[in-house]
Amino acid sequence: MKSLCLAMLMSAVVAAPQPSAARSDSPPPQTPAAPHHGQRDFDWEIGTWDTRLKRLREPLSGKTEWLEYAGTSVVKQVMDGRANLVELDVRGSAGRITGVSLRLYQPASGQWTLHFANLANGLMTEPMHGSFKDGQGSFYGQDTVHGRVVPVRFLMVPAGAGQWRFEQAYSADGGQHWETNWIAIDTRRKQ
Repeated sequence: MKSLCLAMLMSAVVAAPQPSAARSDSPPPQTPAAPHHGQRDFDWEIGTWDTRLKRLREPLSGKTEWLEYAGTSVVKQVMDGRANLVELDVRGSAGRITGVSLRLYQPASGQWTLHFANLANGLMTEPMHGSFKDGQGSFYGQDTVHGRVVPVRFLMVPAGAGQWRFEQAYSADGGQHWETNWIAIDTRRKQ
């Protein structure tokens, strides 16, 4: 009897469907995604861009007069992608704006610092810190407006095929509300 039970048990095990390593209806095993470290976040921007810029003449004053400019932005990768340099040169009825932005990657935090110098006065602003998430860059820091230190926010947002929107805003109330004071639309220049 024991032999018969053992034989029946063995035949049931052999007859049971066995999992197949190559079943076509099974999804392939998932491998974890490589961690995003951010060093390549600005690779999309390397090159020459046509820039249309408008800036609020008197930020945080309640006035709403905008000044418009047009020109170029040239973005160069330096130090094997751990930094990049932006050369801005735009002109409008209010004159010319030339500036340089140095962006540095911080591997320990996975963030970038953005440093801007207006060549009219040769002074570099305090750095903004931030990163890209879901394809949009968000950076925060402090600036001085009318002798007062205020929070500043800088956003980089895709604006269509080959276009990006760069938007700076100040806050007079510690970041509760933001007043946009600088909008640039960059369009990648055709080769």
